[in-house]
Amino acid sequence: MTQDSDQIVATERGRVRGRAEDGVAAFRGIPYAASPVGELRFAPPQPCAQWSDIRDALRAGPAAPQSPSRLEAVMGRRTPDWDEDGCLTLNVFGPPADRRDGPPRPVLLWFHGGGFSSGSGGWDWYDGARLAARGDLVVVTANYRLGALGYLHLPQIGADNLGSQDQAAALRWVRDNIAAFGGDPDAVTVGGQSAGAFSALALATDPETSGLVRRVLLQSGPWGLPPQDPALAAEHAQAYLRLLDVADQPDPGKALRALPVDQLIATHGTLALQVAQAGSVAPAMYPVLGGAGNPHAWRDALAAGALDGKDLLIGTTRDEMAAFLGLVPAIQSLSRADALAGLARLAPGDGAAERLYQRYADQLPGATPGRIVIAAQSDTDFRNGALEIADHHAAAGNPTHVYQFDYAAPGADNPLGACHCVELPFLFGTFDAFVDSPMLGHPDAAARALGDAFADAVATFVATGTPQGIPAYAPAAPDRVRHFAPTLAQDAGR
Repeated sequence: MTQDSDQIVATERGRVRGRAEDGVAAFRGIPYAASPVGELRFAPPQPCAQWSDIRDALRAGPAAPQSPSRLEAVMGRRTPDWDEDGCLTLNVFGPPADRRDGPPRPVLLWFHGGGFSSGSGGWDWYDGARLAARGDLVVVTANYRLGALGYLHLPQIGADNLGSQDQAAALRWVRDNIAAFGGDPDAVTVGGQSAGAFSALALATDPETSGLVRRVLLQSGPWGLPPQDPALAAEHAQAYLRLLDVADQPDPGKALRALPVDQLIATHGTLALQVAQAGSVAPAMYPVLGGAGNPHAWRDALAAGALDGKDLLIGTTRDEMAAFLGLVPAIQSLSRADALAGLARLAPGDGAAERLYQRYADQLPGATPGRIVIAAQSDTDFRNGALEIADHHAAAGNPTHVYQFDYAAPGADNPLGACHCVELPFLFGTFDAFVDSPMLGHPDAAARALGDAFADAVATFVATGTPQGIPAYAPAAPDRVRHFAPTLAQDAGR
């Protein structure tokens, strides 16, 4: 039975009105920083102004300005809903007022993926109500600036990993405000998927924010992608200014702030096409090594013990790169010789590509050359790094758990398999929001039960550090990775 009721909570900036439904109080579109417009475009996030009236928090704020996702054909299309004004908002899902008197709830602050160039924490794909109810948690989803507006590398005008600075501001908002929503600021899990996982690990290991993080949830992080080299980021920034015809301006910041945001977004898309490299998941602009929020590459941060003492849940999907390559006709029709030529980039040296190809061919009997390339690159860009992180963390005596998500939409001719992003509707229980999503298909009862198992694992990890159904990870153990598939919903995998 559904019961709706207004919910009023006082934040440090003013009171907000949310709505309780089905036992969860939802507050959407709460600003955690001032709108990045005018002089605040290309500037670090600033506190938003206080308000005296009760502010409605019934609808999510707009997405940050962005181009369409490069994975639209996989996940499904979104109707553009972005606006520079009001985009730095977050959404809180937790217990209603009549249930906030007990112990404070553990908190999950979760960041969306999208290659640092698309996505929104306010989309119904990532509605946190079901996950909050399932685990008796407080779930927070947040926006951050994207593309050139978030990751243009021009420190001289204040543009220094601004999207990462936004994420840190959202984390500090949680520290300062989440108790009013029934959450425990001392029991915060920072998590995310893809670019969001990359960001979550940075927050957990950056000395400026690591003390605010107790647990870390890393879904399908692109661990084969190093932080962007500052010199390359500077090259891309200058190329961007030239495309906008402002490279010779004495004050490029002033010139950029005067341009229409649509032009900034369109030009970032042009740059992305110019600098794209075949087989690479690297976006044109993303967190720069040594910049704000990203002082160290993740390997160096782990070697320095920056993640020690935190609980870790990390995982991948089985066929990550199928989201990027599975629908590409040239990949589907690859010959063995073409596949070997492509694998030479991953395995240089005399005969190395041939040996790599044969290794995957032995593991995947009957696989086409294209599928072998997808499997090899999935390991290179995603899985190998995830296991390296898990190995290091567990070897240092830290609680570590690892999963692999194996659900693939039914159909022998499905070219996507268990691709990047496929676990998202299962985690949030938002199947109906992924309209006409090829990666999801039409999930049956077994698939929905799989979603329950996966969401339970994540919820119990956030609450206790021990995910239900996922064993403690040990590098040499045969059952070290829990595989999630409909037929394995109740069993540990290999």
